[in-house]
Amino acid sequence: MRGYGDLMECVFVDRAEAGMRLAERLAGIRDPVVLALPRGGVEVAEPIVRGLGGVLDVLVTRKIGYPPSPELGVGAIAEGGEPVFDLRLLDRLGLTPDALAEEVAAERRELGRRVAVYRGHRPLPDLAGREVVVADDGLATGVTARAALRAVAAAGPGRVTLAVPVGARETVNAMRAEADEVVVLCAPADFRAVGQWYEHFDQLTDADVLAVLGRNRASG
Repeated sequence: MRGYGDLMECVFVDRAEAGMRLAERLAGIRDPVVLALPRGGVEVAEPIVRGLGGVLDVLVTRKIGYPPSPELGVGAIAEGGEPVFDLRLLDRLGLTPDALAEEVAAERRELGRRVAVYRGHRPLPDLAGREVVVADDGLATGVTARAALRAVAAAGPGRVTLAVPVGARETVNAMRAEADEVVVLCAPADFRAVGQWYEHFDQLTDADVLAVLGRNRASG
């Protein structure tokens, strides 16, 4: 992974522009399976696939929230994988993974619903022995990316690259243990949230995700 870049280089117009810049850094990879983490990662992944070739699909993940304050993510689960928890955060909150069984079950159900929406009855592409790129629009705590990478690893890929435009520096460094390579354009020291590094950071809908997947299936 190269240097983290200066702050001007860390500001992206939108997810598509960030994806184009990532594609330039990933130029040595040919014909990968590019798995986007929906929803935001899909718009980053589309220009990566245009630049590298290969197959675009989604890897559906769900955050596991802290019960009194569900917006606080204490873990995540990805399709085909097991729950991954932020154990340091759980310890600070006085929780154990077993105490979150009800939340995990609810997120499994929602994960299944979203897989059906995005992919219908199609399975994930076969990852065995393949070059895989996991793409998202940024890394904050990293628990969702960690769940995704571990689910991918369980499928026996040949090599896995995590590609994100921007992330918290500590999180980016921690992800090195989860992938063969981490390609991140910027990891600013004053990172607070993913959206602060984009001029346009609109929230995407399921329809947006389906539109990107439809375009890529048609072109493939």
